[in-house]
Amino acid sequence: MILITGGTGFIGRHLVPYLSDLGYQVRLLIKPSKDSPLLPSGMTVDAAVCSLNDERGLMAAMKGVDTIIHLAGSERMGARADLTGGDIQGTKTLITVAIAAKVKRILYMSRIGADVYSAFPVLKAKAFSENTIIQSGIPYTIFRSGPIFGKGDQFIHSFYNAMQSLPGIMLLPNNGEMNLHPLWIEDLMAVVGLSLSVPETENKMFCLGGPEFLPLEEILSLIMQHNGKRRLLIKIPPTTMRMLALYAETYMKKPPISIYWLDTLATDRTCPLDTLPKKFGIIPARLSEKIASILEN
Repeated sequence: MILITGGTGFIGRHLVPYLSDLGYQVRLLIKPSKDSPLLPSGMTVDAAVCSLNDERGLMAAMKGVDTIIHLAGSERMGARADLTGGDIQGTKTLITVAIAAKVKRILYMSRIGADVYSAFPVLKAKAFSENTIIQSGIPYTIFRSGPIFGKGDQFIHSFYNAMQSLPGIMLLPNNGEMNLHPLWIEDLMAVVGLSLSVPETENKMFCLGGPEFLPLEEILSLIMQHNGKRRLLIKIPPTTMRMLALYAETYMKKPPISIYWLDTLATDRTCPLDTLPKKFGIIPARLSEKIASILEN
């Protein structure tokens, strides 16, 4: 049995049916909420409802579990996120219970640039969580990825929604030349599937990205080409962009971009181009090949 935390997010909604098709038994750990969770459609899902800091609930959720795939994170909440109590402490509690439950394997989704000394809160939180997992003694595989793109993502759709909310313009932090390393969701699924079945991936960290580095300005141009709506790209300082994002999070019901998402645009976020072909035998897809399917209605 595989327990997936954060399984109702973008990655989880693709991963659950993918693993089920491979024959794995999957259980979702769902955070208690007044809102109905976005469960994968067209299939019966085993679910346990408890928070990452509920030790008793986690112990019950881990009954019969031998593998954990840890996707949960609060960064989507932007300024309302609790990275210390939710992400860092939540991972510590999860690992404490996993040790007691004799879990045999954990896979963790991290970020390119994770560093305990990072100036960016999300990258710092990811690094602390990585260290907790590495020091646990449980065999692990850690994936540091670039932005994940696919239907319903929080990458391409965030930019697309930002364009829709601003008449005729698109704000561009810095000069738009920072390089990102986007990864197609189905390529990530293949990596996870292979990692579960290949012992050589245990106790290793992999830096994952697609076949190309793309400047932010080029990504925005691709989106405009496919949605048929041109926008004037206006370059503004990162501090100004952050203030606008914070304002949007405060006063908009569904802000297009969070303050933590802006952190990924502050500097280059890249890793070696040959990881997927060399380590997993996968030829990754280019953003230009998939963007039409992502933006279609």
